Amino acid sequence: MTSPYDIEEIFPDDGVRLPRRQSGGSPQGLAVTLLADYTLRDRAWLPTGALVALLGEAGVSHAGARATISRLARRGVLEGSRRGRTSSYRLTVGAAAVLAAGGRVIFAPAPDYEWDRCWTLIAFTLPQGDVAGRRELRGKLRWLGCAPLYDGLWISPHDLTGEARSQLVGLASGALTVFRARHVDLGESVGRDPVEAWDTAAIAERYDAFIRRWEPVRGRVGGITGAEAVRTRTEVMDTYRRLPVLDPGLPRVLLPPDWPREPARELFAALYDGLAGAAEDHVREVAGPGVRAHTVAELVAGL
Repeated sequence: MTSPYDIEEIFPDDGVRLPRRQSGGSPQGLAVTLLADYTLRDRAWLPTGALVALLGEAGVSHAGARATISRLARRGVLEGSRRGRTSSYRLTVGAAAVLAAGGRVIFAPAPDYEWDRCWTLIAFTLPQGDVAGRRELRGKLRWLGCAPLYDGLWISPHDLTGEARSQLVGLASGALTVFRARHVDLGESVGRDPVEAWDTAAIAERYDAFIRRWEPVRGRVGGITGAEAVRTRTEVMDTYRRLPVLDPGLPRVLLPPDWPREPARELFAALYDGLAGAAEDHVREVAGPGVRAHTVAELVAGL
């Protein structure tokens, strides 16, 4: 299973080096979340002092916040502007595109369709020393909802879309083959069920842990304001956005009963959307009128 803390697998590297996630909220990841939550729609500029203040409310030191902003600018995530003695930053076009595309995929409802019981198989071989190529290919495959059944053989229950095919073009050139086929059951003692490529029990537990953590907060949403609203909304986003990446959206027939993805998604939307107004008000107080919070539905529809 992919690490839920690797933002480069959540948002693959398409020329923008988004920061890696860590088990705790890293300052760079926190800054990206804040900017995405309140400026993604219009790529609004945030004064450096305002961004430092917002990061400070989340526990990042003044020096740490300024270092974080500089690192994100060097990585191509942020671009800067200066007018007199005032500097401002915003998401680059590339970073905004990656974040918006990732949001549409991650926060969309799980597809509900009649499965044709066919699997997509992607077989590849790369030189042992091509670590970068192997990492890039695996990252793309995981992003497409695939998982390794065996070394060099990845699978998905979904047919490849045109977009997915285009993403694979140029990767492992001449050393990658895609099939669409049905599974032949040879019995438990011989064959491996393709669904075992995913640890569904572990994925379900992550959903359940999210629900246990955040369900008690649902009833307090209306009373959370100011900096607390921003912190809570950021943490909810930061926690939830990792979960659908671990969940490949398997057909219902392959999943255990009472699969918790939709209850977790509904809880996330209730908290994220419910806190949007209060959080936006506070960010505007700190950063100015240019910021705008978006809802889950708006993110899925495309900003």
